[in-house]
Amino acid sequence: MDSVRSPEWPAAPLGGVAANSAAARYGMSPGTGPIVGRAGPPPTAPQAAPPPYRPSSGTGSVSPPAGKPAAPPIPVKILVAGGFGVGKTTTVGAISEIAPLTTEAEMTTAGIGVDDPGARSTKTTTTVAMDFGCVTIDRSLKLYLFGTPGQTRFGFMWDDLARGALGALVVVDSARLDDCFPAIDFFERAGLPFVVGVNAFDGRLALELGEIRWALAIGDHVPLVQFDARDRLSVRDALLVVLDRALDRATRDRRA
Repeated sequence: MDSVRSPEWPAAPLGGVAANSAAARYGMSPGTGPIVGRAGPPPTAPQAAPPPYRPSSGTGSVSPPAGKPAAPPIPVKILVAGGFGVGKTTTVGAISEIAPLTTEAEMTTAGIGVDDPGARSTKTTTTVAMDFGCVTIDRSLKLYLFGTPGQTRFGFMWDDLARGALGALVVVDSARLDDCFPAIDFFERAGLPFVVGVNAFDGRLALELGEIRWALAIGDHVPLVQFDARDRLSVRDALLVVLDRALDRATRDRRA
């Protein structure tokens, strides 16, 4: 596939709104927010707040010197996580350059009252292990995508799937925000960089992005983006934000 670059968001003026805030990036007002939401991030030991996220402004991959073979692309493991029926399998399948590996099983009457995909969903299958796909970003980078199962009873698998990952895309259904709280709590506790991607079912959101950020109680250092899990280019843009976030964290850790 062709090489792509992340969007270069402008830096915030001195004393202005943070460049990575939802209001600055997407031109919407924060709003007062809905009544529902997490009380706040899980308690952790006191520490300095991470700096606001700002995407890198790299100039793309560098061609190898003449006469030398090109090095194989660097593998980067990315998780696609979230609640049950929010679009994780669709996200992986939309972007993968190979036939995605899925572990879908038919939902049965035994799952009634346990697996609830929501009133609007026509979902008849469920992921019982993981999804897997991959996509080449450019000659130097290749993303390996691992979709997590959304049901609580498969939560024990998340630690193994997260091992070696550099970042995560937490897929959210704006009409069922409570389903994504466990995923956000998991990555906050694990200290893994993540991006919240709000899946626009039917092309619209039940809440504004500012209201969603407030309800999820996530800081400005966590990017919040809107995307369509069915659209390849939209998924690509969301994953590039995850990659920027992971590279930003890796750069800061190396300088520390």
